[in-house]
Amino acid sequence: IADRQEGIGVCGWVLVSLSFLLVLITFPISIWACIKVVREYECAVVFRLGRILSKKAKGPGMILVLPCTDTFIKVDLRTVTCKIPPQEILTRDAVTAQVDGVVHYRIHSAVSAVANVTDAHSATLLLAQTTLRNVLGTQSLAQLLASREDIAHSIQAMLGSATEQWGVKVARVEIQDIRIPMAMQRAMAAEAEAARETRAVAAEGEMNASKDLQQASTVLAESPAGLQLRYLQTLTTVAAQNNSTIVFPLPINIFGKLGQKSTGG
Repeated sequence: IADRQEGIGVCGWVLVSLSFLLVLITFPISIWACIKVVREYECAVVFRLGRILSKKAKGPGMILVLPCTDTFIKVDLRTVTCKIPPQEILTRDAVTAQVDGVVHYRIHSAVSAVANVTDAHSATLLLAQTTLRNVLGTQSLAQLLASREDIAHSIQAMLGSATEQWGVKVARVEIQDIRIPMAMQRAMAAEAEAARETRAVAAEGEMNASKDLQQASTVLAESPAGLQLRYLQTLTTVAAQNNSTIVFPLPINIFGKLGQKSTGG
């Protein structure tokens, strides 16, 4: 729109002149039809014979429009909070989930919002729904639950680049709620409970093994010969399992001395 340089033509200027003359003839009664008030948070896009006047919005404050030739559209520049309806998606690991969110955006270019798109608000909402489904479909359920902020920033970047030509600036995107089927919730709860039970059993086994090792060490400390026999038995077991010969140059007398010291102590 901003690149168009064509004017309204000779006939257009004639009609504008007639409209201006009509205002002068009927002044001051006609002035009330020409004065329009635009609020602080609004801008007015004025069309003169179907073309945008001066290629930019007017306001806020008081603006003048000519009767018969000028029309205008008010555009709200305040931030709009739009709730994304729940979207049913299929994650990368084949889990069905319903996700909804919130989009905060505002119109920063009134001319683009009027001239480049039919309805900027509905177009932004529909695009937000599509972008949400596309982005979340590439994530697993674990990533979806753990990285909400990163996913929201990614959706905001994609949505902002697409709505820039509509004069819409996306300020923030938030993933509000993630709902999964009850059967999946029960399965995840059962899996977590089984994992906790497994860790508890493993911890109990470690405790029992440590007690057995303590008792074994006490028995071996009382018998130095038993320690040497246990050493030779361990070497035999390792050689049988790996089908190899182990040469370990450690004198057995060392264990005898250690056993004597422990007994004497």
